[in-house]
Amino acid sequence: MTPQLPQHVLDAFDATTGFMPLDEGRALFEAACTARPGAWLEIGTYCGKSTVLLAQAAREVGGTQLVTVDHHHGSEENQPGWEWHDTSMVDEHSGLLDTLPSFRRTWDDHVRDVVTAVVATTEQVAAWWSTPVEFLFLDGNHVEEMAQHDYAAFAQHVAPGGLLAVHDVFPDPNDGGQAPWHVVERALAEGFEEVSVTGSLRVLRRA
Repeated sequence: MTPQLPQHVLDAFDATTGFMPLDEGRALFEAACTARPGAWLEIGTYCGKSTVLLAQAAREVGGTQLVTVDHHHGSEENQPGWEWHDTSMVDEHSGLLDTLPSFRRTWDDHVRDVVTAVVATTEQVAAWWSTPVEFLFLDGNHVEEMAQHDYAAFAQHVAPGGLLAVHDVFPDPNDGGQAPWHVVERALAEGFEEVSVTGSLRVLRRA
């Protein structure tokens, strides 16, 4: 039986800035609760909305640490002139979007017991990451080149029987960008099997 999300976790999820609807968040939590203990990896932290849910799943599973990776300057769609730009998160010193202060509050208040935050680009982390991963959540840069890079860099570390979740998957280009969908297509061609679909969230398992 899948554990239920406590109200305080739902409240934290609701209060954290981000782009994941609750039904997809619940599906992410439920999928993570079926993963084996060990190292879990989230690519794309933003302010930690999904991190709150993955942290609770890590507690439920036990023996698990979640590593979340983000440079915290936003993806292409978060930049000035794009639909998802948030002017309240622009750093006055650098003039750049900076979600790290917001995430730091999420980390301090809700997830620090089971979450390690890495502030770096995925290219930097890919150069040294070698740990087998039991649960990988790809929700970083959705530009084709970077989405493919993140998949190639980190999906190779998913252990047999491990899970891969991909967010913002839209097979129909009228619904959204295609890069995450192309990642799912590639994963299916490379031996992953689809476990579930909830909105734009796809969960797959390595055979």
